[in-house]
Amino acid sequence: MPEPRDVVRIPDAKVALSTASVYPESTATAFEIAARLGYDGVEVMVWTDPVSQDLDALRRLSDYHHMPILAVHAPCLLITQRVWSTDPWVKLQRARAAAEKLGASTVVVHPPFRWQRQYSRDFVNGIWRMANETDVRFAVENMYPWRYRDREMQAYAPDWDVTKDDYRHFTIDLSHAATSRSDALDMLARMGDRLGHLHLADGRGSAKDEHLVPGRGNQPCAEVLERVARSGFDGHVVIEVNTRRAMSGAEREADLAEALAFTRRHLASAGSADPLGPADPAAKARRR
Repeated sequence: MPEPRDVVRIPDAKVALSTASVYPESTATAFEIAARLGYDGVEVMVWTDPVSQDLDALRRLSDYHHMPILAVHAPCLLITQRVWSTDPWVKLQRARAAAEKLGASTVVVHPPFRWQRQYSRDFVNGIWRMANETDVRFAVENMYPWRYRDREMQAYAPDWDVTKDDYRHFTIDLSHAATSRSDALDMLARMGDRLGHLHLADGRGSAKDEHLVPGRGNQPCAEVLERVARSGFDGHVVIEVNTRRAMSGAEREADLAEALAFTRRHLASAGSADPLGPADPAAKARRR
């Protein structure tokens, strides 16, 4: 018997907290807050905090707080150029090894900076090669042009809009969509069934990558959650917000609790139609 259309169906997607969301607090603090607020797990941002680079320390934190590590964000920010090697391929190899050891299903990676010429020339093919060597997903994240006053610089190659290239899995970041002034719903549709990971944050279209708590900007955060909930999305939703301006630990936790409540509320959706559009059979085959 078909399921009634008005039955609320809770999707399988887990809601994780990015350890970047507690900055300037530590990676260890992120595990503690995620456990206290009832998140399903964490995404580890590998950066200058030594604990974020130490797999044994991360395993101990995960076990102590009963917080699974669902994803590893490779160290590909400007401030992490020397973390886990200066060779970007070594960084990705170590991120994959970390994900495999820690039980994470996804490695999040940014497209190369334009000045990383050799890396960028082989990036698309290289990501495919690495993806074919593991069950871990390499989910390439949409970025944005850098802007200063009336000037714009294309900082990423092959492109900040990752849907212009052929990747097995994508990460969509709604704060980045705001900064690039992209239509997030259109980008979501272009990603289709290759969407493997979601970074949830809001933005207002500023030149700064704002990472606001969902609902505080102009991005279609609710609509994106409702669409992925109806699409059979089997990845993770990760809260990646900026709480640097929080005046206290209590204010930071209130923001992260609000973000979690917003996400869970909009993931609980009715119906089972696929609003991402018909799947391309060839693309679906490539994902396997």
